[in-house]
Amino acid sequence: MPENKPQINNLPHIIAIVGPTASGKSALGIEVALRTGGEIINCDSVQVYQQIEIATAKVPFEERRGVAHHLIDFVSPLETFTAVDWARAALRTIDEIESRGHVAVLVGGTGFYLRALRHPFFPSPATDEDLRQRLTRIRKRSGPERLHRILQKFDSDEADKLNARDWPRVQRAIEFYLQTSEKISSQRPLRPSPPDVATRLRIFALNPPRAELYERINQRTDEHFANGLVDEVRRLLDQGVPGMTSALGAHGYRRVVEYLNGERTLEGAIEQTKLDVRHYAKRQLTWFRREAGVEWIEGFGDDPQVQERVVALLS
Repeated sequence: MPENKPQINNLPHIIAIVGPTASGKSALGIEVALRTGGEIINCDSVQVYQQIEIATAKVPFEERRGVAHHLIDFVSPLETFTAVDWARAALRTIDEIESRGHVAVLVGGTGFYLRALRHPFFPSPATDEDLRQRLTRIRKRSGPERLHRILQKFDSDEADKLNARDWPRVQRAIEFYLQTSEKISSQRPLRPSPPDVATRLRIFALNPPRAELYERINQRTDEHFANGLVDEVRRLLDQGVPGMTSALGAHGYRRVVEYLNGERTLEGAIEQTKLDVRHYAKRQLTWFRREAGVEWIEGFGDDPQVQERVVALLS
């Protein structure tokens, strides 16, 4: 491993490689880890789950080029793993990596995970799966606007801050109130101070050409279905994994669940998945543009010229 590691005020960088799905983050992350003496920490909310394989873009062991990967394939698909859980595990893993004299390289496109690391959330109760499923059924039956009206009754200050279409945060605020009898808006002053790692993060976001990115997304979706995505989901359902879990709520998986439930055709599931993932990529780009301190890199992360550019910036 190289001895010259990127430094900030004599403390090592913690590097983050982020961006939209299918932008080549993993390839860039591995190259950066090899060139800086790094180990990779997964920052993708689907790759944490075991048995969720085909549509997750997990890098196969033989393609990791000897780079250690952490926080991948370690959560049961029956569990709900939150951003707070990830941030807590990431802090521990960063400490372990740096104790070995290596550089921590965060790789993934889940912006909410990265935000939870930079700006810790206030304490909240564990997810109540029964409650979450009841609220999910309300959303699917009556739309996210119905959830927003419910939140308005419980916590009008929080509801006024949230768009009705931002249903994950709306739903979580309802859950918080029903589980604690406290308004989530009243808990914000209890938010912990950012950890020291937040001051050492160097964040690179990939911004590939949009048309080519969408073409890659479409092609990759076709490959996922051709490689047995439907059989993988059927097997998980047969093993007792509920179709409404966080693991099977990921893009691709939820449309296959709908297909297996007779709610759409296979062709419809494929086309809707492509649309879902393209929309998700657009939201990822929007999210990271709103984050402070992000350095934008034009192009795909598997492009050697892009890799050299990032390595040069770190040097």
